[in-house]
Amino acid sequence: MNKSSSHPRKTPPLGGWGVTLSGPFTQLLTMDNLPERGKLSDEQLEIIPDAGILHQDGRILAVGNFEQLRRENPDAKIEFLEGDFVCLPGMIDVHTHICWAGSRANDYAMRLAGKTYLEIAEAGGGIWSTVMKTREASMEVLAALTVERAEKLYQQGITTLEVKSGYGLSVDDEIKILKAIQLANQKTKTELITTCLAAHMKPKDFPGNEREYLQYIIENLLTEVKKQNLANRVDIFVEKGAFSISDAKYYLSEAKKMGFDVVIHGDQFSADCGTLSAEHKAISIDHLEYADKREIEILAKSDVIPVVLPGASIGLGERFAPARKLLDAGCSLVIASDWNPGSAPMGNLLVQAAILGAYEKLSMAETWAALTCRAARALKRNDIGILKKGNKADFIVFETDDFREILYRQGQIKPAP
Repeated sequence: MNKSSSHPRKTPPLGGWGVTLSGPFTQLLTMDNLPERGKLSDEQLEIIPDAGILHQDGRILAVGNFEQLRRENPDAKIEFLEGDFVCLPGMIDVHTHICWAGSRANDYAMRLAGKTYLEIAEAGGGIWSTVMKTREASMEVLAALTVERAEKLYQQGITTLEVKSGYGLSVDDEIKILKAIQLANQKTKTELITTCLAAHMKPKDFPGNEREYLQYIIENLLTEVKKQNLANRVDIFVEKGAFSISDAKYYLSEAKKMGFDVVIHGDQFSADCGTLSAEHKAISIDHLEYADKREIEILAKSDVIPVVLPGASIGLGERFAPARKLLDAGCSLVIASDWNPGSAPMGNLLVQAAILGAYEKLSMAETWAALTCRAARALKRNDIGILKKGNKADFIVFETDDFREILYRQGQIKPAP
């Protein structure tokens, strides 16, 4: 019997797929009908026992009792699962940097020896060392590396994945990276969504200051990104060693005038980006390890989505973002991996989310929402993250009879292949 979740391909073959009924699932969590922000209890989860998913051409036709769906659709192809399985929406990783070349193992060794993130950067490591390796790589090589990493994430249950540029830091190299991500998107089962992070840091070979670099990027890169439809999202790293809040205000304002959605790397090592993100109506502010009470209150009054990145906390040996306080204040919460070669080399979202949940006392409902339905909102998507009629048929299954076992086992139960 087929024990596969059988994720549909991105585009159906000529003639399309026939109607398929997948199941039965011992439990199916739809992640539907949950509030978009604030605290969640496990009792709020919609759990369908003995469930099935009827789908065609990559879209869900119905979700409900497996036997009833089989009776109502006698001509459907059956993908039958024998045994106990739990079904969930495919996970969504809204913050990654998986398009890079080279390694930062030396950075990691220096960190273990007591050097800080900023000290490593000042010593010639950090982002700039990855920039140099990535500039040397061709678009085809970068695309292949991105596909390899995206496929690993797909095997972990990630069906939608954001990928940032930011390791080129010149017009030609940033365009190369964005094109590599688009090329990779044609070759991987995971859907890739691009974000332009040319404002990752001022490149060391740029002759002007930070503001002049941002102006250069606006005039010479963002216009091309928009013209070639390489990304609809723009990000900026606001921190010592990257860009100031003043510079970020200018850059975000100009990017929004050009029609880009904006997101912010903020409050990773120091607080003060809550107001910035709220004033510029950023979709999300990502990191927040150093967000304080004032920042949290600002975010709670805004529509900005906090995205926390436990992989960076683990990779750097830093504090976790205050996920519990954000939810208690009435914010939304999304958990992403931040997979990158420097600060977050693990790249395992489920393990990171389980660890964060244990430290921050997140309910299982809060954690799963942060990986599915609430994560979808951080990408402005309403067709993923929830298993319901009309949505993409992106679903994953775990070989267990109780959804609570998945986070309890902290990544040891992996999605069925």
